Amino acid sequence: MNDRSPPEEFTDVNEAVGEEWESETTPYERIRHVIAHTYSPLSADAVADDARTAPKTARKHLNTLADEGFVETTPGEHGSTLYRRSPESLVVEQAADILAHVSTDELATRIQEMREQLTEYQAEFGVESPEELAVNQTNQALAESGSLPDKIDRERIREWKTLRRNLAFANAALSIGNAEQFVDSDRRSTDENVPA
Repeated sequence: MNDRSPPEEFTDVNEAVGEEWESETTPYERIRHVIAHTYSPLSADAVADDARTAPKTARKHLNTLADEGFVETTPGEHGSTLYRRSPESLVVEQAADILAHVSTDELATRIQEMREQLTEYQAEFGVESPEELAVNQTNQALAESGSLPDKIDRERIREWKTLRRNLAFANAALSIGNAEQFVDSDRRSTDENVPA
C-alpha cells in the first residue's frame, strides 16, 4: 500500500502561469505578445481572451499598434475589424535581429554570395523563379505521361525559396544598417559644427 495522500487541491498549471503573466505585464505588453504570434486575422475579443484583458482594452491597444504599423486590420463579418501582425513588422524585426549579429560589411558579403547562388539556380534550371520551376516540372510530367508528376524536386524548390527570402531580409537589414550609419555620421558632423 501507498502511504502518500493525494494533494489537497490540484492547481491548473496553465492557469497559474497565466495569472503570473498577467501580474508581471501590462495589458499592452500582453496584447503585443499575442499579436506578435498571430498570422491569421483575429477579432479584438479573441485577442483579449488570449491576452487576459477586456475587449475594449484590447481594441484600444490594437488600434495603437495598427497606427504604429505593427498590426494590419481587415474587415470582418458584420462590420467588425480583424487584426493580425503586419508583414512589414516581421521584416523589420528580422532585419534588426540580423544587424544585432552581423556587421554591415559581413552582410554585404553574404548578400553577394546569396545573389550568386540565385544566379546559379536560375542557370541550372533555366527559369527565373522556384515557382516557375514547379510549373515547368508539372507541365513536363503532364506532357510526358498525361498525369501529375510523381516527384517534383520539392527540396530544391524549398531551398531556392528560402534563399530568396533570406536575401530579402538581408537586403532590408543592410538598408536599415546603412541608413543608421548615415544618420549617425550626419549627427556627428552636425554636432561638430555647433559652436561650444
